[in-house]
Amino acid sequence: MLSFSNLSVRRGPRLLLKESTFTIHRGHKVGITGANGTGKSTLLSLIMGELSADSGDFDMPRNLVVAHVAQETSASARPAIEHVIDGDVELRRLQQRLDDTTKDGLALAELHSAIENVGGYTAESRAATLLNGLGFTTDQIRQPVQSFSGGWRMRLNLARALMCRSDLLLLDEPTNHLDLDAVIWLESWLKVYPGTLLLISHDREFLDNVVTEVAHIEHERLKLYTGNYSQFERIRAEHLSAQQSAHDKQQRDIAHMNSYVTRFRAKATKAKQAQSRIKALSRLELIAPAHVDSPFKFSFKEPEKHPNPLVRVNNAAVGYDGEALLSKIKFEMHSDARIGLLGPNGAGKSTLIKMLAAELEVLSGELHFAKDTKIAYFAQHQLDQLNLSATPVAHLRELDKNASEADLRTFLGGFGFQGERAFDPVAPFSGGEKARLVLAMLVYQKPNMLLLDEPSNHLDIQMRHALTVALQDFTGGIVLISHDRHLLKMACDRLLLVNDGKVDEFDGDIDSYPKWLQSRNKPSSSTPESKPAQTSAVNSKDKKRLDAEARQRLAPLRNEVRALEKQLDRLSGKKETLQSKLADDALYTDDKKDELKDLLWQQAELTKSIEGVEEEWMDKAEQLEQAQRGA
Repeated sequence: MLSFSNLSVRRGPRLLLKESTFTIHRGHKVGITGANGTGKSTLLSLIMGELSADSGDFDMPRNLVVAHVAQETSASARPAIEHVIDGDVELRRLQQRLDDTTKDGLALAELHSAIENVGGYTAESRAATLLNGLGFTTDQIRQPVQSFSGGWRMRLNLARALMCRSDLLLLDEPTNHLDLDAVIWLESWLKVYPGTLLLISHDREFLDNVVTEVAHIEHERLKLYTGNYSQFERIRAEHLSAQQSAHDKQQRDIAHMNSYVTRFRAKATKAKQAQSRIKALSRLELIAPAHVDSPFKFSFKEPEKHPNPLVRVNNAAVGYDGEALLSKIKFEMHSDARIGLLGPNGAGKSTLIKMLAAELEVLSGELHFAKDTKIAYFAQHQLDQLNLSATPVAHLRELDKNASEADLRTFLGGFGFQGERAFDPVAPFSGGEKARLVLAMLVYQKPNMLLLDEPSNHLDIQMRHALTVALQDFTGGIVLISHDRHLLKMACDRLLLVNDGKVDEFDGDIDSYPKWLQSRNKPSSSTPESKPAQTSAVNSKDKKRLDAEARQRLAPLRNEVRALEKQLDRLSGKKETLQSKLADDALYTDDKKDELKDLLWQQAELTKSIEGVEEEWMDKAEQLEQAQRGA
């Protein structure tokens, strides 16, 4: 049990926590949230004994084994797997004693028994499992630590922390250097971790699936909420909705989400993905009010032109040093495409985006861009290409020599560069601030094609929310790689799987991807029957006739789907009108109570009707999709 009583903590002159009292119980999994700079990492430093409280008390049991991820890794020649096993300090201590004991037979027997009790003889296989889950290959785990880049060394340090048989595990943004596959693996590992977990993360889905409590730091206070992150957001939204000043903005946000759901539904082509996406958007509608006080709000400028298709790829191959990593790539990207890329680590997702960004030439085949395609490409290396001596305003000035300083400052304010911060040199900026600046530069250029390779790395939850909303309103095409499943759900309506040197449609939604990961290495129990080849007896005339008959058979079902879509549009329009009435301040007075009550009843009835029609629409759309596949 961790006990905090009237705790106050400062970092320099700034007060981060003031007279906070709370208790974290043994075995609980707690997500620590709050805006950047509110004291999340400081709280972990206090627990690790790296700093002391300014006032109040912090107590935890003696002899508690605490594990955390080291921020630095020496360039050691030690094999990666040995570096990870070093995380089990007790095992290493016993092994050292064993090396020092040579003659005493009883002592040797006792040490061997002690090593067996702590799982010492399975340590190497446990370490290999951790490394494999975090994306290391069998060959890599024997390579020296010094051969790995900074991001991969952070993975080694994470594996080392997980190797420790700890009572308390402290993790500060552990997913920042992971891809989606590794995030999903870490999530499953943490779910069964038997100790107490304190986790700082800006990944909403990750928090939802791991934590059972949320410790939110705001206004120099820490408050504990029972439940996962989504439950916390709903509770906070309810609290904020009680404030009249927040009411109007909440209603506008909800109306915005409703209109987006309607717009998406009209374009939905896959029933399974549509169902997943509508549920996700409905959830975003509920949580939007929890972010009314976010300092981030921006939108993409309308592209000057919308060529269609933006890019056409025909039988292309791409790779490095003349050797193809991906081949037979064939797809078109239309002006409103929203594509998410899935696939194992190293399969070629970033390679595909580099090809689309024209940073890699195709080895064979065709890659054709429309004349007016204007690409904005976000990649992690772009953060390192910022001019460290220049200011955010100066970076935008390079893009637009004629813009006024006032306009540039206003634009940058939406990305959190407010006041004099817009005139500070970039050099001391955090990773999150640099990522925000790169995004601001991309947004400013009015692209019609966005290529985003892990854009949410280093961004906090508030900024991720702002990015999500901005991407929904973006009218161009999007290709997105992200380990943030929430962002993928919100921004993409088509998923491509990059695997085994190919790029194919992914048959499922983002929630089914973990199951695909689990099954991809398992041999199939039976070989599916292949469709018989079309015989020459079915000539082109017969084929046209059969196609016409199939279309005629599907016409009633297709008409039902269209009728339900029109019904949903009508109901959604009524709900938007109702939302506009509810946003009127004059309605919230004593003499308007009856009118307000009637409008709220109408809102509830409309919501119920929309849910019923939506469920019927998804059922009919899935029937139509299955029928079209079988036709």
